[in-house]
Amino acid sequence: MWFLVKSALEALYPRTDALPGVADTDLDPLISKLRREAPLKLRAGVVLAAIFFTISPLLTIGVPLPSLWLPRSLRDKHAYRIATHRLYYVRQLVLLLKMIAGMSWGADPTVRRFMGLEPYPKDPGTWRKS
Repeated sequence: MWFLVKSALEALYPRTDALPGVADTDLDPLISKLRREAPLKLRAGVVLAAIFFTISPLLTIGVPLPSLWLPRSLRDKHAYRIATHRLYYVRQLVLLLKMIAGMSWGADPTVRRFMGLEPYPKDPGTWRKS
């Protein structure tokens, strides 16, 4: 199911002319760390949100296909509409995915360079759950 998470994250943070997308960052280590260290509730929430994102284009754009199979223009339209949906709980599911994608995107040295920021130093890995 984690391939659905990666696909949803990439759809929510697409590449633009001005900035790289989350697909241009090294997303795999973040997903591995999330799977290994995040609490069960967070992992379950992220996977369920990704499943919902994948199966909901019928709700948002009226296309009965999973978001994985949509062309880029429809996937962008779906991502926008689900992120701005009128139901609060739908927006919150998407926010959970955007939070995870933002952790990878915002810490990426390439993205930081585009923003005129210095790259973060290497993570010392000192924080662990108890």
